[in-house]
Amino acid sequence: MPTKKKPAPKKPAARKPAAKKASPKAAPKAAPKTAAKKAPAKKAPAQKAVAKKTTAKKAPAKKAPAKKAPAKEVVRRSALGFRVNEHIVYPAHGVGLIVEISAQEIAGMSLDLFVINFEKEKMVLRVPIDKAEQTGMRKLAEPKVMDGAIKTLKGRARVKRTMWSRRAQEYEAKINSGDLIAIAEVVRDLFRNENQPEQSYSERQLYEAALERMAREVATVEKTTEDAAIVKLEAILAKTTGGARRQPGSDAA
Repeated sequence: MPTKKKPAPKKPAARKPAAKKASPKAAPKAAPKTAAKKAPAKKAPAQKAVAKKTTAKKAPAKKAPAKKAPAKEVVRRSALGFRVNEHIVYPAHGVGLIVEISAQEIAGMSLDLFVINFEKEKMVLRVPIDKAEQTGMRKLAEPKVMDGAIKTLKGRARVKRTMWSRRAQEYEAKINSGDLIAIAEVVRDLFRNENQPEQSYSERQLYEAALERMAREVATVEKTTEDAAIVKLEAILAKTTGGARRQPGSDAA
């Protein structure tokens, strides 16, 4: 009897396990690729954070110059020679005290101002720094100028033979000039003692204004009172003219 042949189709079954073995080897290769792609993605936010931090640190450096600007402004102001808590002479009002140097807004404009207090008049004056020199604002008289003013008081009165109205205008101009020697001339020319003719009301008003203006500066320079300065000045005048000053109540109106 003829022998039966074994079926040959079982050989392809051996190839199937090879395909199965190949798939596990491919899987590990794909895993590193995905890991490599994710790694840079994690580092990117860290780089952005560092960039933000560095920019945040540089920001204060740009603001620093703005803080130094006021210091430069103070140097410019002090170059004018006037400082806070310093007595000055303002021509139209006499001796005042600088209480503040500041920038203020006036009529929509920012101006650097000297804030000056006139205690006796109970008045505060604001003078633009750029206009201080033009207004005639000055420091207190130096010893040489003060000596010149006292010397003027000791001189002989010089009264012009003109109409009183014109002389009165000249006296007012001298008083408001801020020039201590010019003010001393008014005091000297309008002074009257017991032996001299009485003053008119307007003459006495101008005399008192000039004497007060001069006495206040003398008192500030010598660090004494205004009343003491008036006594000193009138004593010089009385000695020069050879008589005592007439009391206010005895003057004619």
